[in-house]
Amino acid sequence: MSILGLFSLPVRELMSTPLDTDICLIGGGIAGLWLNARLRAAGFSTLLIEQNQLGGGQSMKSQGIIHGGTKYALQGSLTQAAEAISGMPARWRACLEGRGELDLSGVRVLSQHHYLWSPGSMISNLAGFFASKALRGRVDQIKGKSLPEVFAHPAFKGKVYQLAELVLDVPDLVRHLAELSAESLVADPDPRVLQGADGDIQGIAIEGHLIRAQRYILCAGEGNEQLLQQWGLSKPAMQRRPLQMVLVKGAQLPPLYAHCLGSSPKPRLTVTTHPCHDGQWCWYLGGEIAEQGVEQSAAQLIAKAQQELASLLPWVDLSGCQWQTLHVNRAEPAQSGLTRPDSAYLQASSNGLVSWPTKLALAPDLSDQILAELERQGIQPSAQKSNPSLPRPAPAVPVWDSLFP
Repeated sequence: MSILGLFSLPVRELMSTPLDTDICLIGGGIAGLWLNARLRAAGFSTLLIEQNQLGGGQSMKSQGIIHGGTKYALQGSLTQAAEAISGMPARWRACLEGRGELDLSGVRVLSQHHYLWSPGSMISNLAGFFASKALRGRVDQIKGKSLPEVFAHPAFKGKVYQLAELVLDVPDLVRHLAELSAESLVADPDPRVLQGADGDIQGIAIEGHLIRAQRYILCAGEGNEQLLQQWGLSKPAMQRRPLQMVLVKGAQLPPLYAHCLGSSPKPRLTVTTHPCHDGQWCWYLGGEIAEQGVEQSAAQLIAKAQQELASLLPWVDLSGCQWQTLHVNRAEPAQSGLTRPDSAYLQASSNGLVSWPTKLALAPDLSDQILAELERQGIQPSAQKSNPSLPRPAPAVPVWDSLFP
């Protein structure tokens, strides 16, 4: 850097002490933590910077479903998105059993299967859907004693299908991945990308240090937008696809992990169940109701959710439950027409990599892409192993514990 360049830097950056590592990552969600653990296992020294709390962006607001693509194939044919994600459940299961690329054998699994259910009014529409060759082997109808508790009620007249998907306790997953990251996690409220004269990233300025690396990886979800601006890049552009989720908390809620089939190619309702710190349970509602509820007030959306659940599951007593809503932005690479990206996204630019997983389940796929790109660029682990004594970020509080008193 020139002398003139030094005088143009903020005081915070002038006082920074150089700190060298192989790879510097910004963003401590599931994707960043997964990638960080993979890089360390491959021999790279890493530093992962988190601005707030681990998983505090999209990760802790996800439903924890390890999708296999079925919900993207509800029209009876496999889309590109369904194909891209189809192998993820088996890959995650291998890790959860201690035989995958990461050892996640201690992570809590909330449900070994996600389900698809059709209310009685939709039964006649299912024959063609499940006769599709594309969906054979992805779903199995279950009956009788195999039914989840909530559908075992005599009043239930629909059908239930077991999917080759599972549901994880995301807060527990975040804690476990943080343990795999050991001393490489760094907390800093305002990391800044320093742009070099040639368009490279010159370093990442944090409190008291300037982190220098062979490669810099932006995996901060919605935070990538600001980091790219600091870097001086206008592309890749980012889009936000908003949701307004509904949360229902009660002590007697039965476990429910299922998509409700509606009249459109999207699930009418997607419900997952999560443990709260006080021993109660929370139903977390996504699907079409969350997409269509973006423009509604919280009161309007809660009223809609109450109406839907009363219609679909009238035997479940929700009278003593608490209700909340939560706005969530799905941050992704910009697509024409604000459509959903089909797969995890990676773009290399100079000495940086910009990434979005686009879906929690695709974190392993994104790490594959990044490791392959580093190999293509000839980036190898060095002998430099920095083990600085820096503040560590804490895991974020689950949303169902932060929203309810």
